[in-house]
Amino acid sequence: MIMERKRMDCPALPPGWKKEEVIRKSGLSAGKSDVYYYSPTGKKFRSKPQLSRYLGNTVDLGCFDFRTGKMMPSKLQKNKQRLRNENFSLFKGKPDLNTSLPIRQTASIFKQPVTKVVNHPSNKVKSDLQRSSEQPRQLFWEKRLKGLRSSDVTEEVLRSMELPKGLQSVGPATTDETLLSAIASALHMSSNPITGQTSAAAEKNPAVWLNTSQPLCKAFVVTDEDIREQELKVHQARKSLEEALMADGLARAAESTRDTDI
Repeated sequence: MIMERKRMDCPALPPGWKKEEVIRKSGLSAGKSDVYYYSPTGKKFRSKPQLSRYLGNTVDLGCFDFRTGKMMPSKLQKNKQRLRNENFSLFKGKPDLNTSLPIRQTASIFKQPVTKVVNHPSNKVKSDLQRSSEQPRQLFWEKRLKGLRSSDVTEEVLRSMELPKGLQSVGPATTDETLLSAIASALHMSSNPITGQTSAAAEKNPAVWLNTSQPLCKAFVVTDEDIREQELKVHQARKSLEEALMADGLARAAESTRDTDI
């Protein structure tokens, strides 16, 4: 793997400290860089915790940015604010780890059958468990997920998926983004097959004929060709991941060999 190394003085640390930036020029991780620091004696540090343990109380690294090598007071303020928020959350109680989607559950406004219970041995009370457990669901609740974006550890927004052309949305002002959220929610919450809106009347008047247990899309059929195409994509993704892990392992091994030689 071809790498470019840039070593320079680090004014934020005591005299004699060096900062090295290693930029990868080839492979799947081309363009990415790693940052290391060297003490005046040549000792190498790969992370901020290592650097903090070595320097101890001699240097305050609270607002030190490991990647840029600069003191950033704004970062210290953010850390203090984050700690205050965490302490406040701990004071309030345990965090809510519920993964259920934000679906509005409302009390039923429709007439429900009532069973009159009389204290008599000859009376047998029957109840419809399915009817009693069902709760009305808000129409088009998937639109509440609109605008949400997933991001990585660097807070960079991840690229969204592209839906197949055969999937067509149903409902007023329903976008591909809303449709993707609806399908993902249905796969996450329901154990029934996902078929879409099978009723033709749902396209004309979705507010009346919409099946709330199915996503906001027209009925579709998954063919064998679709399954084979998806299997090929999964195989290619696993192969790319394997190559990336091997390249990263070789790069780390070469780096460790170079450090040993030094």
